[in-house]
Amino acid sequence: MDLWFKIGGAVLLATMFVVILPRAKHMLANSPKGSAQDWIGVLFPILLVVLFVVFLISLV
Repeated sequence: MDLWFKIGGAVLLATMFVVILPRAKHMLANSPKGSAQDWIGVLFPILLVVLFVVFLISLV
């Protein structure tokens, strides 16, 4: 029975790859490019979270 689960999982994974890959290529080709301002807007909250985690670690 375990062999059939592995085979089924492999078939499902291959099917997902075949279905998702063309859509991912289309999305990457037609997506808007980010500006420097967009990247700053993403990195600022990440930096705040990292600093908060470092602060919490220093309290221990």
